[in-house]
Amino acid sequence: MSFNASKRDGSRMAIIGAGSVGSAIAFACLMRSVVSELLINDFNEKVCQGQVLDLQDAAFVSSTKVRVGTPKECGQADIIVITAGARQRPGETRDELVQRNEDILRNVLDGLQPIKSTAILMLVANPVNILTCMAQKFSGLPPSQVIGTGTYLDSVRFRVAMREHLQVSGASVHAYVVGDHGDKQVAVWSSATVGGKPLLSYEEIKSIDCDEEAKKVARKAYSIIDLKGATSFGIAAVVSDLALCITLNKLSVIPISTYCERFDACLSFPVSLGTNGVERIVYPEMNEKEIAMVEASAKATREQCAKYNDHRK
Repeated sequence: MSFNASKRDGSRMAIIGAGSVGSAIAFACLMRSVVSELLINDFNEKVCQGQVLDLQDAAFVSSTKVRVGTPKECGQADIIVITAGARQRPGETRDELVQRNEDILRNVLDGLQPIKSTAILMLVANPVNILTCMAQKFSGLPPSQVIGTGTYLDSVRFRVAMREHLQVSGASVHAYVVGDHGDKQVAVWSSATVGGKPLLSYEEIKSIDCDEEAKKVARKAYSIIDLKGATSFGIAAVVSDLALCITLNKLSVIPISTYCERFDACLSFPVSLGTNGVERIVYPEMNEKEIAMVEASAKATREQCAKYNDHRK
Protein backbone atom coordinates (compact mmCIF):
# COMPACT_ATOMS: atom_id res chain seq x y z
CA MET A 1 0.00 0.00 0.00
CA SER A 2 1.52 3.27 -1.12
CA PHE A 3 -0.51 5.71 0.93
CA ASN A 4 -0.28 6.20 4.65
CA ALA A 5 -1.64 8.56 7.28
CA SER A 6 -2.11 8.50 11.02
CA LYS A 7 -5.29 10.57 10.70
CA ARG A 8 -7.32 11.82 7.78
CA ASP A 9 -7.65 15.57 8.24
CA GLY A 10 -10.70 16.92 6.46
CA SER A 11 -11.97 13.36 6.01
CA ARG A 12 -15.22 12.72 4.19
CA MET A 13 -17.63 9.83 4.57
CA ALA A 14 -20.48 8.94 2.20
CA ILE A 15 -23.52 6.86 3.14
CA ILE A 16 -25.45 5.32 0.25
CA GLY A 17 -28.99 4.67 1.40
CA ALA A 18 -31.03 6.98 3.63
CA GLY A 19 -33.43 4.42 5.04
CA SER A 20 -33.65 3.28 8.65
CA VAL A 21 -30.15 1.76 8.63
CA GLY A 22 -28.43 4.52 6.67
CA SER A 23 -29.98 7.29 8.75
CA ALA A 24 -29.12 5.53 12.01
CA ILE A 25 -25.51 5.16 10.83
CA ALA A 26 -25.41 8.83 9.87
CA PHE A 27 -26.71 9.85 13.29
CA ALA A 28 -24.21 7.64 15.13
CA CYS A 29 -21.31 9.01 13.09
CA LEU A 30 -22.56 12.56 13.57
CA MET A 31 -22.77 12.17 17.35
CA ARG A 32 -19.19 10.86 17.48
CA SER A 33 -17.81 13.42 14.97
CA VAL A 34 -16.25 10.55 13.06
CA VAL A 35 -15.39 12.65 9.99
CA SER A 36 -15.32 16.28 8.96
CA GLU A 37 -18.05 15.94 6.34
CA LEU A 38 -20.86 13.44 5.92
CA LEU A 39 -22.54 12.96 2.53
CA ILE A 40 -25.90 11.20 2.22
CA ASN A 41 -27.26 9.81 -1.06
CA ASP A 42 -30.43 7.89 -1.89
CA PHE A 43 -32.41 7.27 -5.08
CA ASN A 44 -35.40 8.74 -3.21
CA GLU A 45 -34.23 12.36 -3.30
CA LYS A 46 -37.15 13.65 -1.23
CA VAL A 47 -36.48 11.27 1.67
CA CYS A 48 -32.75 11.90 1.41
CA GLN A 49 -33.23 15.67 1.66
CA GLY A 50 -35.54 15.19 4.63
CA GLN A 51 -33.02 13.01 6.45
CA VAL A 52 -30.26 15.53 5.83
CA LEU A 53 -32.34 18.45 7.13
CA ASP A 54 -33.20 16.43 10.23
CA LEU A 55 -29.56 15.45 10.80
CA GLN A 56 -28.46 19.05 10.36
CA ASP A 57 -30.69 19.97 13.30
CA ALA A 58 -28.64 17.57 15.45
CA ALA A 59 -25.26 18.70 14.12
CA PHE A 60 -24.89 21.52 16.67
CA VAL A 61 -23.40 19.00 19.12
CA SER A 62 -20.91 17.74 16.51
CA SER A 63 -18.02 19.05 14.45
CA THR A 64 -19.27 17.11 11.42
CA LYS A 65 -21.07 18.84 8.57
CA VAL A 66 -23.89 16.98 6.80
CA ARG A 67 -25.23 17.46 3.29
CA VAL A 68 -26.73 15.62 0.33
CA GLY A 69 -24.06 14.24 -1.98
CA THR A 70 -24.27 13.25 -5.63
CA PRO A 71 -23.14 9.72 -6.56
CA LYS A 72 -19.97 11.15 -8.13
CA GLU A 73 -19.18 13.15 -4.99
CA CYS A 74 -19.79 10.09 -2.84
CA GLY A 75 -17.39 8.11 -5.00
CA GLN A 76 -14.62 10.52 -3.97
CA ALA A 77 -15.19 10.11 -0.22
CA ASP A 78 -12.54 8.56 2.04
CA ILE A 79 -15.05 6.07 3.46
CA ILE A 80 -18.02 4.88 1.41
CA VAL A 81 -20.71 2.97 3.31
CA ILE A 82 -23.27 1.08 1.25
CA THR A 83 -26.51 0.36 3.08
CA ALA A 84 -28.72 0.44 0.00
CA GLY A 85 -30.44 -2.87 -0.53
CA ALA A 86 -33.69 -4.74 -0.27
CA ARG A 87 -34.94 -5.00 3.31
CA GLN A 88 -34.85 -8.45 4.86
CA ARG A 89 -38.37 -9.77 5.23
CA PRO A 90 -39.59 -11.56 8.37
CA GLY A 91 -38.52 -15.21 8.10
CA GLU A 92 -36.26 -14.55 5.13
CA THR A 93 -32.65 -15.76 5.36
CA ARG A 94 -29.81 -13.43 4.41
CA ASP A 95 -28.81 -15.74 1.54
CA GLU A 96 -32.28 -15.36 0.02
CA LEU A 97 -31.54 -11.65 -0.31
CA VAL A 98 -28.81 -12.22 -2.90
CA GLN A 99 -30.97 -12.08 -6.00
CA ARG A 100 -32.73 -8.94 -4.79
CA ASN A 101 -29.57 -7.12 -3.75
CA GLU A 102 -27.03 -7.97 -6.45
CA ASP A 103 -28.48 -5.62 -9.06
CA ILE A 104 -28.82 -2.83 -6.50
CA LEU A 105 -25.15 -3.15 -5.58
CA ARG A 106 -23.99 -3.14 -9.19
CA ASN A 107 -26.03 -0.04 -9.98
CA VAL A 108 -24.72 1.76 -6.90
CA LEU A 109 -21.10 1.00 -7.70
CA ASP A 110 -21.54 2.03 -11.33
CA GLY A 111 -22.94 5.36 -10.17
CA LEU A 112 -19.99 5.99 -7.83
CA GLN A 113 -17.36 5.57 -10.55
CA PRO A 114 -14.66 6.66 -10.69
CA ILE A 115 -14.14 5.66 -7.05
CA LYS A 116 -11.30 7.36 -5.18
CA SER A 117 -8.30 5.02 -5.31
CA THR A 118 -7.61 5.34 -1.57
CA ALA A 119 -11.23 4.97 -0.45
CA ILE A 120 -12.38 2.32 2.00
CA LEU A 121 -15.61 0.71 0.78
CA MET A 122 -17.78 -0.73 3.55
CA LEU A 123 -20.73 -3.06 2.88
CA VAL A 124 -23.59 -3.17 5.36
CA ALA A 125 -26.38 -4.73 3.28
CA ASN A 126 -26.93 -8.50 3.50
CA PRO A 127 -25.77 -11.15 2.79
CA VAL A 128 -22.66 -9.19 3.67
CA ASN A 129 -19.96 -11.77 2.81
CA ILE A 130 -21.32 -12.34 -0.68
CA LEU A 131 -21.90 -8.65 -1.35
CA THR A 132 -18.36 -7.90 -0.13
CA CYS A 133 -17.06 -10.44 -2.65
CA MET A 134 -19.11 -8.81 -5.40
CA ALA A 135 -17.97 -5.31 -4.42
CA GLN A 136 -14.33 -6.40 -4.53
CA LYS A 137 -14.87 -7.52 -8.13
CA PHE A 138 -16.87 -4.49 -9.31
CA SER A 139 -15.32 -1.56 -7.44
CA GLY A 140 -11.82 -1.74 -8.87
CA LEU A 141 -10.35 -1.30 -5.38
CA PRO A 142 -7.80 -3.63 -3.76
CA PRO A 143 -9.44 -6.34 -1.59
CA SER A 144 -7.89 -4.82 1.55
CA GLN A 145 -9.95 -1.66 0.94
CA VAL A 146 -13.30 -3.43 0.49
CA ILE A 147 -14.81 -4.68 3.74
CA GLY A 148 -18.13 -5.70 5.21
CA THR A 149 -19.48 -5.25 8.72
CA GLY A 150 -19.38 -9.02 9.05
CA THR A 151 -19.70 -10.56 12.51
CA TYR A 152 -18.68 -7.53 14.54
CA LEU A 153 -22.21 -7.08 15.91
CA ASP A 154 -22.58 -10.85 16.40
CA SER A 155 -19.35 -10.86 18.42
CA VAL A 156 -20.69 -8.01 20.55
CA ARG A 157 -23.89 -9.99 21.15
CA PHE A 158 -21.83 -13.05 22.09
CA ARG A 159 -19.77 -11.06 24.58
CA VAL A 160 -22.86 -9.46 26.09
CA ALA A 161 -24.42 -12.90 26.59
CA MET A 162 -21.28 -14.14 28.34
CA ARG A 163 -21.15 -10.95 30.40
CA GLU A 164 -24.62 -11.71 31.71
CA HIS A 165 -23.64 -15.24 32.69
CA LEU A 166 -20.40 -14.22 34.40
CA GLN A 167 -21.41 -10.78 35.70
CA VAL A 168 -18.29 -9.08 34.33
CA SER A 169 -17.71 -6.17 31.98
CA GLY A 170 -18.28 -7.00 28.33
CA ALA A 171 -14.91 -5.42 27.56
CA SER A 172 -13.30 -8.15 29.65
CA VAL A 173 -14.76 -10.92 27.47
CA HIS A 174 -12.42 -11.76 24.60
CA ALA A 175 -14.51 -13.87 22.25
CA TYR A 176 -15.36 -13.85 18.57
CA VAL A 177 -18.06 -14.98 16.20
CA VAL A 178 -16.50 -15.71 12.81
CA GLY A 179 -17.36 -16.92 9.32
CA ASP A 180 -20.84 -15.92 8.25
CA HIS A 181 -23.05 -13.10 9.53
CA GLY A 182 -26.18 -15.18 9.72
CA ASP A 183 -27.35 -18.74 10.11
CA LYS A 184 -23.92 -20.31 9.50
CA GLN A 185 -21.94 -18.10 11.89
CA VAL A 186 -19.46 -19.78 14.22
CA ALA A 187 -19.01 -18.81 17.86
CA VAL A 188 -15.39 -19.60 18.75
CA TRP A 189 -15.72 -20.99 22.26
CA SER A 190 -12.47 -22.94 22.28
CA SER A 191 -10.12 -19.93 22.46
CA ALA A 192 -12.41 -17.40 24.17
CA THR A 193 -11.07 -15.96 27.41
CA VAL A 194 -12.08 -13.75 30.32
CA GLY A 195 -9.25 -12.24 32.32
CA GLY A 196 -6.77 -14.59 30.68
CA LYS A 197 -8.77 -17.64 31.80
CA PRO A 198 -10.44 -19.89 29.20
CA LEU A 199 -14.15 -19.09 28.98
CA LEU A 200 -15.11 -22.76 28.99
CA SER A 201 -13.34 -23.29 32.32
CA TYR A 202 -15.78 -21.07 34.22
CA GLU A 203 -18.35 -23.01 36.23
CA GLU A 204 -21.16 -20.72 35.04
CA ILE A 205 -20.33 -21.56 31.43
CA LYS A 206 -19.97 -25.30 32.08
CA SER A 207 -23.61 -25.36 33.11
CA ILE A 208 -25.02 -23.88 29.88
CA ASP A 209 -25.74 -25.42 26.49
CA CYS A 210 -23.12 -23.72 24.30
CA ASP A 211 -24.79 -24.68 21.03
CA GLU A 212 -28.11 -23.29 22.17
CA GLU A 213 -26.45 -20.12 23.43
CA ALA A 214 -24.77 -19.63 20.03
CA LYS A 215 -28.12 -20.10 18.28
CA LYS A 216 -29.65 -17.38 20.45
CA VAL A 217 -26.88 -15.01 19.40
CA ALA A 218 -27.38 -15.89 15.73
CA ARG A 219 -31.16 -15.49 15.95
CA LYS A 220 -31.25 -12.15 17.76
CA ALA A 221 -31.43 -10.15 14.54
CA TYR A 222 -34.42 -12.19 13.39
CA SER A 223 -36.18 -11.47 16.69
CA ILE A 224 -35.66 -7.74 16.18
CA ILE A 225 -36.87 -7.93 12.57
CA ASP A 226 -39.99 -9.84 13.62
CA LEU A 227 -40.78 -7.20 16.25
CA LYS A 228 -39.96 -3.91 14.48
CA GLY A 229 -39.19 -4.76 10.86
CA ALA A 230 -35.45 -4.04 10.77
CA THR A 231 -32.31 -3.71 12.85
CA SER A 232 -30.63 -0.31 12.90
CA PHE A 233 -29.10 0.94 16.15
CA GLY A 234 -26.61 -1.87 16.76
CA ILE A 235 -25.25 -1.83 13.22
CA ALA A 236 -25.07 1.98 13.37
CA ALA A 237 -22.81 1.75 16.42
CA VAL A 238 -20.69 -0.84 14.63
CA VAL A 239 -20.20 1.31 11.51
CA SER A 240 -19.32 4.39 13.54
CA ASP A 241 -16.70 2.37 15.40
CA LEU A 242 -15.23 0.96 12.19
CA ALA A 243 -15.12 4.44 10.68
CA LEU A 244 -13.22 5.74 13.71
CA CYS A 245 -10.72 2.88 13.36
CA ILE A 246 -10.13 4.00 9.78
CA THR A 247 -9.97 7.76 10.27
CA LEU A 248 -7.77 7.53 13.38
CA ASN A 249 -5.68 4.59 12.10
CA LYS A 250 -6.39 2.77 15.37
CA LEU A 251 -5.42 -0.68 14.00
CA SER A 252 -7.96 -2.26 16.34
CA VAL A 253 -8.54 -6.00 15.90
CA ILE A 254 -12.19 -6.34 14.89
CA PRO A 255 -14.10 -9.15 13.13
CA ILE A 256 -15.25 -7.94 9.69
CA SER A 257 -15.82 -9.40 6.24
CA THR A 258 -12.79 -9.55 3.99
CA TYR A 259 -11.20 -11.97 1.55
CA CYS A 260 -9.54 -14.78 3.55
CA GLU A 261 -6.95 -16.62 1.51
CA ARG A 262 -6.86 -19.48 4.01
CA PHE A 263 -10.48 -20.35 3.17
CA ASP A 264 -10.55 -18.87 -0.37
CA ALA A 265 -13.69 -16.86 0.39
CA CYS A 266 -14.92 -13.59 1.82
CA LEU A 267 -15.58 -14.40 5.47
CA SER A 268 -15.64 -12.49 8.71
CA PHE A 269 -12.51 -12.84 10.84
CA PRO A 270 -10.66 -10.51 13.21
CA VAL A 271 -8.53 -8.04 11.27
CA SER A 272 -6.28 -5.14 12.15
CA LEU A 273 -8.17 -2.18 10.67
CA GLY A 274 -6.69 1.25 9.97
CA THR A 275 -6.44 4.06 7.46
CA ASN A 276 -5.24 1.69 4.72
CA GLY A 277 -8.04 -0.77 5.37
CA VAL A 278 -7.23 -4.35 6.36
CA GLU A 279 -3.61 -4.56 7.51
CA ARG A 280 -3.64 -8.12 8.84
CA ILE A 281 -6.07 -11.01 9.30
CA VAL A 282 -5.94 -12.70 12.69
CA TYR A 283 -7.26 -16.26 12.73
CA PRO A 284 -8.20 -17.25 16.30
CA GLU A 285 -7.32 -20.72 17.51
CA MET A 286 -10.23 -23.03 16.66
CA ASN A 287 -10.96 -26.66 17.40
CA GLU A 288 -11.81 -29.21 14.70
CA LYS A 289 -15.57 -28.68 15.01
CA GLU A 290 -15.24 -24.91 14.65
CA ILE A 291 -12.88 -25.20 11.68
CA ALA A 292 -15.29 -27.62 9.98
CA MET A 293 -18.15 -25.17 10.49
CA VAL A 294 -16.11 -22.30 9.02
CA GLU A 295 -15.11 -24.46 6.04
CA ALA A 296 -18.78 -25.30 5.43
CA SER A 297 -19.61 -21.60 5.55
CA ALA A 298 -16.76 -20.82 3.16
CA LYS A 299 -17.96 -23.48 0.75
CA ALA A 300 -21.50 -22.09 0.78
CA THR A 301 -20.16 -18.58 0.16
CA ARG A 302 -17.98 -19.75 -2.74
CA GLU A 303 -20.89 -21.60 -4.30
CA GLN A 304 -23.17 -18.60 -4.00
CA CYS A 305 -20.58 -16.29 -5.52
CA ALA A 306 -19.98 -18.79 -8.34
CA LYS A 307 -23.72 -18.78 -9.11
CA TYR A 308 -23.59 -15.02 -9.26
CA ASN A 309 -20.58 -15.04 -11.58
CA ASP A 310 -22.26 -17.58 -13.86
CA HIS A 311 -25.40 -15.46 -13.88
CA ARG A 312 -23.41 -12.44 -15.07
CA LYS A 313 -21.55 -14.21 -17.91
